[in-house]
Amino acid sequence: MHCPFCSNEETKVIDSRLAGEGRQIRRRRQCLDCNERFTTFESAELVMPRLIKSDNSRQPFDESKLRNSMIRALEKRPVSADDLEQAIGRLIHKLRTMGEREVPSRLIGEMVMEELRELDEVAYVRFASVYRSFQDVTEFQDEIKRLQEISNASAAREQMSLLPELLGTKK
Repeated sequence: MHCPFCSNEETKVIDSRLAGEGRQIRRRRQCLDCNERFTTFESAELVMPRLIKSDNSRQPFDESKLRNSMIRALEKRPVSADDLEQAIGRLIHKLRTMGEREVPSRLIGEMVMEELRELDEVAYVRFASVYRSFQDVTEFQDEIKRLQEISNASAAREQMSLLPELLGTKK
């Protein structure tokens, strides 16, 4: 850190404290040349990856587009605003923790569909119909069959996990 008074490169940290509700670190520094003191703030820079569209163009991630598309899919469905915000938060967290500078927009679409499937199956099918550009009713039927198979498989897994508990208590 350069001293703002004399531009010397050598400074030392005198004191560090949390600031900004724990999202920043406030550091008191002293220049080793001119002995002036100054304060710096340090925070993590979490950059969202850029999207690679299907035509190979790049554009910045837009949280409002994500939110609007999910709201549209969830319109008139019994899903609370809190549940929606938590789903959006999970998506953003996954994108940030991927550590990639660029991700295909297709991957984000798949992640959105997964979150919507957990929130509301009707919203999932709505989103999938637009996202995958269904051309006719048979494509809707195929997607609904796939969704039913996934639901049946997860229900079977949940039921199977209860069997060892029941067998263990049986005398």
